[in-house]
Amino acid sequence: GKYGSKIHLITERTGLPLSVGISAANLHDSQALIPLVKGIPPIRSHRGRRRRKPAKLHADRGYDYSHLRRWLRQRDITHRIARKGVETSQRLGRHRWTIERTMAWLAGCRRLHRRYERKGDHVLAFTSIACTLICYRRLTK
Repeated sequence: GKYGSKIHLITERTGLPLSVGISAANLHDSQALIPLVKGIPPIRSHRGRRRRKPAKLHADRGYDYSHLRRWLRQRDITHRIARKGVETSQRLGRHRWTIERTMAWLAGCRRLHRRYERKGDHVLAFTSIACTLICYRRLTK
């Protein structure tokens, strides 16, 4: 669109991408949370069935909405969402830096760093390829 696009990302604890999406740059971040959580693939655990959802989700104040908290609670996902005007983002710091680092890894991909692609589908495809490369590099270390 005319406003460009914004990349949204959910990572696991160490920063490996689990779910990625893009939206129009003028869309609020909170509107991406539900589709991103729904997009997390089943997680293979060491024993028992595959987990279909994360146990806990950390998010900054941009996601502080009662309907999102309710939605997460209904799915038995413990949420740690900073409250507007109450908690500083500092308390989320140790969890937030992993997301920031992963976003920096994505920014290192030239096609994502600058707006080479105009179509959202193309941006999503290149972002998915970049996330795949991040996972591959981490798993082959």
